[in-house]
Amino acid sequence: MPAHTAPRPSLAAPDDDPWLWLEEIDGEAALAWVNAQNAATLARLADARFEADRAAVKALLDRPDKLAQVTRRGRHLYNFWQDAAQPRGIWRRTSLESYRGPTPDWEILLDLDALAATEGEDWIWFGAITLPGTHARAMLHLSPGGGDAVVLREFDLETRSFVPDGFVLPAAKGGMVWLDQDRLLLSSAHGEGMATRAGYARCVRLWQRGEAPGQARVIFAGDDADMAIWGDVDREVPGRLVFFRKPSFFATDTHLGDLSGPRHRLDLPGDAEARWSRGWLIVRPRSPWLGHAADTLLAIRLDAFLAGGRAFTVLSMPAPRRALSGFFWCDGRLVVAGLDELRPVFIILTPTPEGWSQASLPGLPQIGVAHLWSLDMEEEESDGTLLIQREDPLQPPALLLTSTQLATPALLKQASPAFDAQGLVVTRHEAISVDGERIPYVQTGPAGLTGEAPVHLGGYGGFRISRLPGYQGVIGKLWLEKGGTSVVANIRGGGEFGTRWHEAALREKRHLAHDDFAAVAADLVRRGVTRPGRIAAEGGSNGGLLIANMLTRYPERFGALFCTVPLIDMRRFPQLLAGASWIAEYGDPAVPQDWEFIQHFSAYHVAEPGRTYPPILLATRRRDDRVHPGHARKMAAKLQAMGYPALFHEPGAGGHGVATDNGEAASFAALGAAFLRRAIGWEAPLA
Repeated sequence: MPAHTAPRPSLAAPDDDPWLWLEEIDGEAALAWVNAQNAATLARLADARFEADRAAVKALLDRPDKLAQVTRRGRHLYNFWQDAAQPRGIWRRTSLESYRGPTPDWEILLDLDALAATEGEDWIWFGAITLPGTHARAMLHLSPGGGDAVVLREFDLETRSFVPDGFVLPAAKGGMVWLDQDRLLLSSAHGEGMATRAGYARCVRLWQRGEAPGQARVIFAGDDADMAIWGDVDREVPGRLVFFRKPSFFATDTHLGDLSGPRHRLDLPGDAEARWSRGWLIVRPRSPWLGHAADTLLAIRLDAFLAGGRAFTVLSMPAPRRALSGFFWCDGRLVVAGLDELRPVFIILTPTPEGWSQASLPGLPQIGVAHLWSLDMEEEESDGTLLIQREDPLQPPALLLTSTQLATPALLKQASPAFDAQGLVVTRHEAISVDGERIPYVQTGPAGLTGEAPVHLGGYGGFRISRLPGYQGVIGKLWLEKGGTSVVANIRGGGEFGTRWHEAALREKRHLAHDDFAAVAADLVRRGVTRPGRIAAEGGSNGGLLIANMLTRYPERFGALFCTVPLIDMRRFPQLLAGASWIAEYGDPAVPQDWEFIQHFSAYHVAEPGRTYPPILLATRRRDDRVHPGHARKMAAKLQAMGYPALFHEPGAGGHGVATDNGEAASFAALGAAFLRRAIGWEAPLA
C-alpha cells in the first residue's frame, strides 16, 4: 500500500481514512504489514537484555509458590494452574484440609496442553460452570485463541472426560446456566439473529439435552440495539428464573419469571445494582432515587417491594472521598466492600428482628489492596466461609480464611516475592488537575529525590474501574528491581470515589481523565522526582485511549509511551467488534452533537505532522475480539506515514489482555519494558 504523508484521517475530514484495509484482521495485505512491523520492532528491541527479562518474567509467572486461587464447589476446592510444565494449564481439585498443607494433593481433571495437542486447537481456558448440588458435570468455556468468544463443552468430573453426545456449542460470546442436569439456560450469540449489534447474546433460550442449539426455545429476547441479554436461576424459589436486559453499558432491566418467560419487571432505575437473598432485597442506585443520593445502599423485604412498598432502610451513605465498591450475600449476611480515601474497608451487615447489625473486618492495609469473596461458588451452598487476598506494592499477595462471623483470619497461602524490594518505599501523593480536583497517586521506588528517576506511570480512567496499588510483580521485576520508580494514578473515570468520580469524566467530560493523568506527570516533576523525558507511561484498552491522548494532547510531559490493546479511532469504534457497547461511556460519533466532543479525544484524528511527539510503541493482539486490532494498526500506520518513528507489535494469538501462556505474556511485557527504558534514555538502545 502506498504511503500517505497527509494527516489522513483528520478532524476536517474524519471519514477520509486511507488505512481501512488494516481493519481486515486476517487480510493478506494487512498481515503482510503486521509481519513487517513485528520484524522491525523485534530488530530494534530484541537483544540479550530483552531475552533475560523475558526469561525472568516467565520464571516469576511460573514460580511454584505463587497463589493457587481456589473456589469451593461441593466438597472440593477447584483451581486452574499454569507453570513451565503446563503452559496452557491444568484444571484440578483438592480438599480444604489438603489445601491448608504445604503440598496439596491435587487431582487433575483436565490437561489443557494435552487437549490442545490432541485436537490441534489453540485452546485457552475461560472457566467452568459446574452443576449445582452434585457438581458432577461441568460446562467448560474454552476460547480458541484467547478471544472472548468461547466454545461450550459438557464435561464429566467423575470420568474426567467429555460427555459423549453432551451439550456442545461452537464459539460465540455469552454463556449458560444449569437449570438441571438435562436443561440449560443459554445466553449465547451463536446462531442466526442471536447476536446484538455489540456481538453479545440477544436471547435467552431453553436448551434441552438432545436438542440442536438452533432448536432451543427462545423464552426471552431483546433488540439488536441492546448490549446484551442473559438469564439466571433463583435457586431459593423453585421455578423462578431471572432475566436481564442490558440496553446499554450502565443500564440493566431485571425481570422475574419462569420457563414461560419474564412476568414481573423490578421497578428499579436502570442504573441500580440489586441483590436479594432469603427474602431481603438490597439496592444501590447510581443516580438519585426516591429521595436517596446516588450510591446509597438500601434494604427492603423483597415481597414488600414487589407489593409496591418503598420503605427502605438506609444501610450506607455516600461521601465525597468514599466509595462503595460492591456487595454480595453470603450465608444470609450482606458483605459490603468499600474504599475510604482509597483504603479498603469491609463491613458485614446482618438482618435481625431489631434491625441491621454491623461489624467491620480489621487488619486491612492503609496503602494497598484487599479483596474479599465467598469461598463457595454457589451462594445457596455457602456456610459463610470467606477468603481475603491482601497485598500492597511491596508485599506479595497473601490468602487468608475467615467467615461472616468475622473469625480471626487464618493464613492459608503466602506468595513468594517476585522481585527484590530492598530499599524501596511506598508513598501517597495528590496532584491538582486543571479544574482544581485532587488526583491521588501512589508512588513506589527508592527513597529520596534526584530529579532523574526513571518513572513508570500507569492509569486507566474509565468504566468505573479502580486502579489500586496492588503488588505488580512484573513491573517490580522489569522496573523497580532495576532502580526505577512506579506510579499508579487514580484519575477520574474510575470508581475510586464512587459514581461521582466515574461520571466526572463521562462522555463530553472524558478529557478530564486525560488532564488528570497529565497533572500527575507534572506533579512528579514539580516534586523533584523526575523530569518529563524520564517519564514512561503505559495503559491498555481504555487506558490505551488515555495513552494515545497523552501523545497528541500532552506530548511535552512524557519521554515514552506504551499503548496496548488500545481504543483509538473514536469515529469508527461503534462499528468495530464490541465497540457499540461503549457508547454510554464515550458518546455516539454518528450523532453530530456527540462527535463535536468525541473528536477532541480521538487521537487517530487529532494526530498531525510537525509536532514533537514522544516515542510510542503500539501493541495489540490479533485474536482480541473486544477491542479491534485495527485501532492500534491504523494509528501506527498514520504516525509512520507522517514521519514519526512509531513502533508496532502484534502477537498472532491472545485476546484482550489474555496471553496464550506465561511465555507469551512474558514476551509482551519484556518488549514493552525494553522499549520504554531505552526510549527514556535509562538504557542504551540496541546498537
